[in-house]
Amino acid sequence: MNHLLRDLAPIPTEVWAEIDREVTRTLKTTLAARKLVDFIGPKGWTKSAVGIGRSTPIAPPPESEVQARLRQALPLVELRAPFELARDEIEAIERGAKNPDLDPVIDAAREIAIAEDHAIFHGYPAAGIQGICEAQAASSVNLGDDYETYPVAVATALNRLRGEGVGGPYALALSERRYADLLESTKGGYPVVEHVRRLVDGPLVWAPGLEGGVVLSLRGGDFELTVGQDFSIGYLDHDSERVRLYIEESFTFWLLSPQAAVPLTTPATVQRPAAKKR
Repeated sequence: MNHLLRDLAPIPTEVWAEIDREVTRTLKTTLAARKLVDFIGPKGWTKSAVGIGRSTPIAPPPESEVQARLRQALPLVELRAPFELARDEIEAIERGAKNPDLDPVIDAAREIAIAEDHAIFHGYPAAGIQGICEAQAASSVNLGDDYETYPVAVATALNRLRGEGVGGPYALALSERRYADLLESTKGGYPVVEHVRRLVDGPLVWAPGLEGGVVLSLRGGDFELTVGQDFSIGYLDHDSERVRLYIEESFTFWLLSPQAAVPLTTPATVQRPAAKKR
């Protein structure tokens, strides 16, 4: 038995399978950063940190002249999104219901996926994570509210990447609102999104955990996501009416080359001060 305690939950095997499928579908749709960064793992629940190859001098041991240095590392952060399922609904699934109410499962999966993406794009100081957009806030390109100017903003960002010697292919990620509005916009009767696609040779990614947008390189070696335990469902407790479960993961993000991305900001984009670079 592992720490997830799934064997203790009053949930039949076929219901677990349905829950797992719904979580997988939601995560696959919602997660954006994993489509754009290098993925390492999963390394397992016991993985605690990622060494970054650096160290800092510290005071020597007591009553000793021996030199000492402390190695630096990125600790993995654990995220958990709890949710509840009605036992009546669990029984309905067991009886073969084709339209189970799994909204709590979907909501929890979406919430934790957005939390991971937001940490990667915008940083998570409490977890020691510097975000892609956070690090390059001073070099951002104004996206504005006029969707007809999006191709100009994207082209400007691409020119900045090339000017930094950052090769492609390149990808564009946009927030949920910006992505949806771009798809609906036209210029001279021609979809603006097609102008954008002509500029970017990589994917155009829908990213609910992103504020504004970002153009970045997919050449590899610039952004590293290390996952310990990948998204897993665990059991908390239950009563006569409900079963309490949770979705959990552990990860850290290492921003190796800040210059390999250019944020696209909008009036509503909240800028955060860059965390200290490791």
